[in-house]
Amino acid sequence: MPGISSKKWAPWLTGLACAAALTACHHGSPVQPPGSQADSQAQGQQGQQGAAPPVKEEAPPTPVERMSLDEKIGQMVIAGMDGYEINPHTRELIQNDHVGGLILYKPNVKSTAQLTELVNALKQANEGSRLPLWLGVDEEGGRVTRLPDELQKTPASQVVGRTGKPEFAYGIGSLLGKELSAYGFNVDFAPVMDVNSNPNNPVIGDRSFGAEASLVSSMGVQEMKGLQSQKVLPVVKHFPGHGDTSVDSHLGLPIVQNDMERLLKLELVPFAEAFGQQADAVMVAHILLPKLDPDVPASMSKEVMTNLLRKEMGFEGVIMTDDMTMGAIEQHYTIEEAAVKSVQSGANVIMVGHDYDKAVAVIGAIRRAVDDKRIPAELIDDSVNRIYKLKQKYQVNDHPVAVPDTQALNASVKELLEAYQHK
Repeated sequence: MPGISSKKWAPWLTGLACAAALTACHHGSPVQPPGSQADSQAQGQQGQQGAAPPVKEEAPPTPVERMSLDEKIGQMVIAGMDGYEINPHTRELIQNDHVGGLILYKPNVKSTAQLTELVNALKQANEGSRLPLWLGVDEEGGRVTRLPDELQKTPASQVVGRTGKPEFAYGIGSLLGKELSAYGFNVDFAPVMDVNSNPNNPVIGDRSFGAEASLVSSMGVQEMKGLQSQKVLPVVKHFPGHGDTSVDSHLGLPIVQNDMERLLKLELVPFAEAFGQQADAVMVAHILLPKLDPDVPASMSKEVMTNLLRKEMGFEGVIMTDDMTMGAIEQHYTIEEAAVKSVQSGANVIMVGHDYDKAVAVIGAIRRAVDDKRIPAELIDDSVNRIYKLKQKYQVNDHPVAVPDTQALNASVKELLEAYQHK
C-alpha cells in the first residue's frame, strides 16, 4: 500500500491554516481606504474633546498561572496505586504531590460497588486542587480490560478489524467511553494503533486491528472518535509503532531495526491519520530504534518526540510515556534519569504505574532538574498548559458518580455485538 512522505503533513497543515486565514479575511470587515467616509468619521471621533480612552481590563490569572512549581510538576505525572481502596500513600500523591492523574489496573478492581467507591474517594481527595484528576485505565477490549467482571466484555481489536466495518469500531469506542464515563473515568489508554506486522510479537497480537496500515488507520481512528464522543480522552498508542517487536517491553527493551523509509510506509501511517483527525494524546513506547536514535528508547528520545512527533508530524496534543516501571526502562536506567531525560526530550506526562516511592522519586527528580536548569521552566509551563487545555476540552471534573447500571450497559454491549458480529 502507498506510504506517506516525511513532509506530507507539514504543508497540509500549513495549507489548512492559510486557507482559514484567507477565509477570515474574505468574510471579515472590509478595509477602508484612507480618505474614505469611515476614515473621516474616525478622525472626527478622535478629535472630540473629553473622550476617555477605553480601559483595558486584565484577564484573571488561569489556574496554571496560579500554580506553584510543585503543583505544575505534579500535573505532569500519572501514578498508580495499590489495593481496592484509597490509602495514605495515594492520598499523599494527590494532596501533597499534586499528581495530575491516576491509572488503575485489574488488581484495583473487585466489583462495580467497590470501583465506584474508590473512584469517588479519589475525586474527593482532589478537592481543593487547581485542576481535576485524570482517571484512566487500559480498556482496549478483548484480553486487555480493567472494568468489573459484571460487565460483558467487548471483543479484541483484531476481531473488530476482521469485520472491515469502521462503524463497528466507532460503536466499540462509543460503548467503551459510555462504560468508562459511568464509572467516573475520563481517560482510556487506547486505541492500539500498532500494525501487527510481526507474527512473533509477544505483546501486541490481537490487540491490533490487523496487519495492514490502512485497516488499522480506519478502525483505530473511528474507535478514537467513538471515545471522544463520550468525553473520554483516547490516548493512541504505542508511537512510533510496537507491532514489529519480538520482545515484550514489560520485560525487556525491544530493539527495532526499521529505518525511516519503512516507518513512513507502515508503522507511522495510522498515527499520521489519527493526528490529522484530531487525536489529542499519544503514548510513546519503550522501544529502541537505532536508525532514528541509537542511544535511548523512543520514550526518552528528542529525535522521536520533538523532531519526528512535534516538528515533522505536527502533533500539538499531549505526549505521554508508557509506564516507566516497565522492564524496558528499569533494566537500563534509574527511573529518575529516565523521567528527566523524557521531559527534556519532549514528554508532557510521565506515567509511573506502580510503586508510590517511584512516583515520588520521579517528581523529586524533575524538580531538581528544574532547579539546576537542566529542564527549562518554560518546558514545564508548556506541558502544563497543554494538560490544562485538554482537561478543559474533555470537561474533566471531580464530581462523584452514582453506581452504574450494569444491566443497561450489558444490554448496550449485546445490542452492538448482535448488530455487527453475526452478519
